[in-house]
Amino acid sequence: MKNENRVWQWMSHALLLLFSVACLFPFVLLIISSLTDEQYIVRNGYSFFPKELSFAAYEYIWQQSSLIFNAYAITIFITVFGTITSLLITSLLAYPLSRRDLPGGKIFAFMLFFTLLFNGGMVPTYLIYTQVFDLKNTLAALIIPGLLMNGFMVLLMRTFFMTTIPVPVLESASIDGASEFTTYRKIVMPLSLPILATVGLMQGLMYWNDWYNGLMFITEPKLFSLQNVLNRLMSDLQFLASNSALGARASGAVAQIPSETFRMAIAVISIIPILVAYPFFQKYFIKGMTIGSVKG
Repeated sequence: MKNENRVWQWMSHALLLLFSVACLFPFVLLIISSLTDEQYIVRNGYSFFPKELSFAAYEYIWQQSSLIFNAYAITIFITVFGTITSLLITSLLAYPLSRRDLPGGKIFAFMLFFTLLFNGGMVPTYLIYTQVFDLKNTLAALIIPGLLMNGFMVLLMRTFFMTTIPVPVLESASIDGASEFTTYRKIVMPLSLPILATVGLMQGLMYWNDWYNGLMFITEPKLFSLQNVLNRLMSDLQFLASNSALGARASGAVAQIPSETFRMAIAVISIIPILVAYPFFQKYFIKGMTIGSVKG
């Protein structure tokens, strides 16, 4: 019986290892394709073992280095500041909703859930942020729309508080004279690292990959985030390549631009920081997603 269990365990590990390696293939192909010669891809397609390598895509990106470095700085700032602020606001809303003695708690929970099903639409959102709050062409336009736009994060954190934080601990803190904010700051938050890391990672990914807010509210190039800069560069390449009215001179210049490998290089430089940061949050991320799914 023990031998059968051991064989099954080894088979399970081998299968999971194969799945893990298979998940790495797209990233490996992405990096190799960004280093492949443009004409080789046109002739032979994408390959894990290209015969012709080239750094032309990265050289073209380096020519735009001043714009890209500025976009990197803006993206890092809005990701860090936006994620921390969003975690604070989300937890401050989720904690009261997790308390069963909150007056009107069901009404507030319904209002939160309602936002998951309906929203005001693009035009009203644009008018409110630009004409009422005057956020156009400001860094706040890249941060504020994402702070409380996802009620799922609040519900996820509320569920964690309700299923993980022991009620007797909260009651004992109240008996000892601790205020609600003191209980939240000194008891709830230290016990909530898994869900904070989970929600923080999701929010961080949202801010890092966000291009929609920049497209909607930002027209100043110096305020472009990384995704908006890369999207503009890619759009310019596509426009030049498809516009035959630019003449033979422009067509010759465009022909030397590595458009296919440039797409891959864009993906590489935008995803590497996330790949580097993810392993540090993985343990808390998995724990935060699974807590509350099974009752003990």
